[in-house]
Amino acid sequence: MIELFVDGGSRGNPGPSGGGFVIFKNGKLVGKGREFFGFLTNNQAEYLALRAALREAYRLFGDAPLSCHMDSQLVVEQMNGHYKVKKPHLKPLFTEIRRIADQFKSFSITHIPREENYLADHLANQAMDEG
Repeated sequence: MIELFVDGGSRGNPGPSGGGFVIFKNGKLVGKGREFFGFLTNNQAEYLALRAALREAYRLFGDAPLSCHMDSQLVVEQMNGHYKVKKPHLKPLFTEIRRIADQFKSFSITHIPREENYLADHLANQAMDEG
């Protein structure tokens, strides 16, 4: 099983934004990344971080089963179909990321507390610092 831990954020809403992710395979860290996204909302940054993580996981492992963990309740609930995507600026991101997620043999996404997402949070903050 491949596990992703993903976080995005902005300093201000909107503000300078970035994202980070870590990838584990069978409990071992096998990949990580961070990216500065520019001047965006927090939710845009969360989605862009998820997109970056999914792309990298697919590059490394193809369509392997994937379990994703984020501390963004909004993104998790929207990806799971429990909340509607109402914001026009998020709809294209959601559609693209849903398409990428559907390429995996299986995809699940769960909400975790922020303290359990410290590696991805650290990378997201580094990306914002570098921007």
